[in-house]
Amino acid sequence: MTKLTLKPLAVRIPEEIEKEIREVAEREGLDKATVVRTLLELGIGEWRTQTALELLHDGKVTFAKAAEMAKLSLWDFADLVKQRNVEWVRYSPGEINKEFKEATAAE
Repeated sequence: MTKLTLKPLAVRIPEEIEKEIREVAEREGLDKATVVRTLLELGIGEWRTQTALELLHDGKVTFAKAAEMAKLSLWDFADLVKQRNVEWVRYSPGEINKEFKEATAAE
């Protein structure tokens, strides 16, 4: 197991979020610092995934680059794209026609 180097981080949060952190800590039997680290990791992971999906959808990155950004294998990322119904391949009607004609001509 890799030993993590922990850095202190001071941040002000709304009282309601602090209350939620206490509730999670009590429910999970953890200290608040561990809960905050866990929630940050989850949030960063979701942010990374969401950003990768958005960039892929907008055509700003390749499929492979988006999977890398999300820190997922190509197969796992493909499953995620399917689950979230992300449209990322776009053809104009003319391009579809051309592809179809080329495919049927090769038969």
